[in-house]
Amino acid sequence: DAAGGVLSGQAMAETFNSLRANDLIWSFFVNNYLMGKEPKPFDLLFWNSDQTRMPKALHLFYLRKFYGENALAKGELVMDNIKLDLSKVKTPVYVQSSKEDHIAPARSVYRGAKLFGGPVTFTLAGSGHIAGVINAPVANKYQHWTNSDLPGSVEQWMEQAKETPGSWWPHWAVWLKAKSGGMVPARDPAKGPFKPLEDAPGSYVKVKS
Repeated sequence: DAAGGVLSGQAMAETFNSLRANDLIWSFFVNNYLMGKEPKPFDLLFWNSDQTRMPKALHLFYLRKFYGENALAKGELVMDNIKLDLSKVKTPVYVQSSKEDHIAPARSVYRGAKLFGGPVTFTLAGSGHIAGVINAPVANKYQHWTNSDLPGSVEQWMEQAKETPGSWWPHWAVWLKAKSGGMVPARDPAKGPFKPLEDAPGSYVKVKS
């Protein structure tokens, strides 16, 4: 528990579920408990329920520095005696946000994208925090918006953005290909310098937090 230096994954999950209580808490209470309906299999919620324990010190540092003080955005975050300045990052950056994201709002993500000193590509996807990101093209769901310019606000960006049906992944793939080298054979982990521990996916993924 937190007293022992660890924040349980369950506690973190309950916090995030409370942000959308109607969808992530009460809908199950009504449908399952009151109406006796079996929940339908939902791959995203199954993935979402695989929580991770978090060191207390890390969690407190993250909340205080990134949220309370907004130190990274201000260029005041210090790691290992080095002050981090995003404006010095000149590497091309691809930033994706989701239109209905209630945890990382598009307006905040857009402002963060403008802090980098190199070329930035900002893409806005339909849906929310999870479904907006995990949206395979084969599903042909939602839509995404693109705009090569970065005006003052995300609202101004949207005015000139191009809407495209479906997943944002193909747009990202084109961006990656233009900045990548040629195709190479997949690496065989068994032929590397380290002996494989066990077959994928590994026993750690079966550990309950």
